[in-house]
Amino acid sequence: MTTTDGPVSIDLFTDESLADPFPVYARLRATGPVVWLDTAQCWAVSRYDDVRSVLADWENFTSDQGVGLNDDVNAALQGTLLASSPPLHGTLRGVLAEQLSPRGLRNLGMDLKQRAREIVEPLVARGQFDAVQDLARVFPPTVVADLVGIPDEVRPRLIPWADAIFNMMGPGDKPRTFSGAELVREQYAWLATVDGSVLNDGSWGRAIYDAADQGKIAPEQAPRLLSAYTSAAMDTTINALGSAVWLFAENPGQWTRLREDRSLIPSAFNEVLRLETPLQFFTRAAVRDVELAGMPIAAGDRVMVMYGSGNRDDRHFGPDADAFRIDRDAADHLAFGYGMHGCIGQGLARLEAHAVFEVLAENVESFHLLEPPVRHMNNAIRGLESVRVSVK
Repeated sequence: MTTTDGPVSIDLFTDESLADPFPVYARLRATGPVVWLDTAQCWAVSRYDDVRSVLADWENFTSDQGVGLNDDVNAALQGTLLASSPPLHGTLRGVLAEQLSPRGLRNLGMDLKQRAREIVEPLVARGQFDAVQDLARVFPPTVVADLVGIPDEVRPRLIPWADAIFNMMGPGDKPRTFSGAELVREQYAWLATVDGSVLNDGSWGRAIYDAADQGKIAPEQAPRLLSAYTSAAMDTTINALGSAVWLFAENPGQWTRLREDRSLIPSAFNEVLRLETPLQFFTRAAVRDVELAGMPIAAGDRVMVMYGSGNRDDRHFGPDADAFRIDRDAADHLAFGYGMHGCIGQGLARLEAHAVFEVLAENVESFHLLEPPVRHMNNAIRGLESVRVSVK
């Protein structure tokens, strides 16, 4: 690694770094605002202000060339919502905007809370459960699959598909990067067979194909848009819910505060997203020679925007940035991105998480870890494989 202050050797994609990246992030932030990673062949942007700066500057730092760290995944993402700029990006985003806008989501709140009750209350009645396997990986996928109109036989594949595509965001020389390549091929093969008729009437997925029929988007863009639901629509909520239960078990005083003051639920969810950011990074490519935080970036260079590091930056979040505090004002966290590519599904993610938090607060006095949580290892996504808790 070459930096403004001298060489540093860091590999962000070892098992050790993925399990606990935060000391590495702190070292990068201390080294400089923009640091060249020899191991990943890209510039690392790890400080909060600089991450936002890159995300806001789509004209100099484009996603058109993909958002991963290897040519294969970047080629696969071409023309998708993640990997496009205006005017295409606006066209694609517009097709999803109606369903995912505040107006489109307005009537979902009570339904989501009832769905949360149907899942949470039987788990609480058992006295113990796995917050990841029994809750986080059940509630969001069920909600999204119903809204999108995904056929029943495909639903069990949604989480493995998403996990595989996010692993593929890693450097091309890492075994984990292509460990799920067969799953990605399976997903793309299914997408290629889909037409509007296999998606439920009135569903969000059918609306994509209706837009193609109406000439709003080209027919070949419909499956690429559908991939936004089958790859990226659930990862934030799934991983945040599992992390939330773990954090509340580790910080019982914070759970007591939330139960006593339910108005803290939105800020509590923001704090979970900030501290345990589900999506750790995406990349951009420099369109032209440009300067970033005083560092010259050459046209074509890849820039890693590190959401997980920016969300722990004490320059922005204060000296206790590594602490879990649900009354913190973390509404400007980076977990949903920023700027033009800010997560279009964040409104749904908030509704889902708030509903689960509310139902848990109604039914659970305290969480107790039955065993240490098991970390889920993925190149781009931070989450847990298992969080077994007892409740009372």
